[in-house]
Amino acid sequence: MGILSEEILSGDAVLRVDVESAGEMEHVLEDMHFINYRLASVSVRSEVKKAKADVIWDRAASEKGIRYVNDQLLLTGNWEQGELNKIMVAMMGSRMDREGIHPFHSSSVRFKDRTILFLGGENNHGKSMSQIEGCRRGGLLISTETTVTDDEGIVISGSKNVYVGPRAKGTERADLPSQDEGVRKFFDKEPEYKPFEEKAPVDLVIMPGMDGHFATQVIPMKEFEREYQTFHSVMNYLGLNQLLSPGGLVMPIIDSDELRVRRGDFVRRFAQDKPYYMVRAKNPGLLWDEVENVLAKEGLV
Repeated sequence: MGILSEEILSGDAVLRVDVESAGEMEHVLEDMHFINYRLASVSVRSEVKKAKADVIWDRAASEKGIRYVNDQLLLTGNWEQGELNKIMVAMMGSRMDREGIHPFHSSSVRFKDRTILFLGGENNHGKSMSQIEGCRRGGLLISTETTVTDDEGIVISGSKNVYVGPRAKGTERADLPSQDEGVRKFFDKEPEYKPFEEKAPVDLVIMPGMDGHFATQVIPMKEFEREYQTFHSVMNYLGLNQLLSPGGLVMPIIDSDELRVRRGDFVRRFAQDKPYYMVRAKNPGLLWDEVENVLAKEGLV
């Protein structure tokens, strides 16, 4: 029986995972496509520095199970790589929260010296196509799926993978069309993606709506909707609606009242000092025409 201990890192947030296994394991996550797509820049180190494990996995146990007890996630039995990716995204998101690091389900670009955040809300509303069109117009790529800010709302990192890549077992989605198909529908070819790596505040938030049929519409978002959609975006990482394993196993609650209060205060502060707009259009070009109009209207260009 061997024990593997390693740490998963994102910025200042560290997640320690201890695994007890009958066989050899090189890493907890053999396939990291999904966690890197979901949480921007994630790395792994074998030199364990954290005194207490955040996740303890008894892989040799005969029965599959998942519990959250005394601030530790306890796993037993055999878990698929896709399921593990989702579990580690949730646990990593929780640990990022504790460090005052906030992942947003969003894409973002740096355009004419301004940072524009496209809130994801639910899947398939157009954040990825908006990001691609922004880069096609000369914008720099900040993030594709997840934008990470500090507690003051300054963007500190972002995912750079335009596509999720191969979906390991446990992350399959038959309901989502191929991202290649969406790109082919709207673009002759993809632009060159030039990254923007500097830290900068968000200047404008856009909630895109795009399905190939929408009539163009531009609506300033009021206080409740700004905060609601922002909260939806930052809550996307805690896994309660993401993990359902065969046998009815679900992701346990890993949140706390204290963290929820702090998260709510962050959302309030983030949403109050910048313009938010809902922009609907049938394609990325029309949507971005309106984004440029909004930039001019708000005196951001």
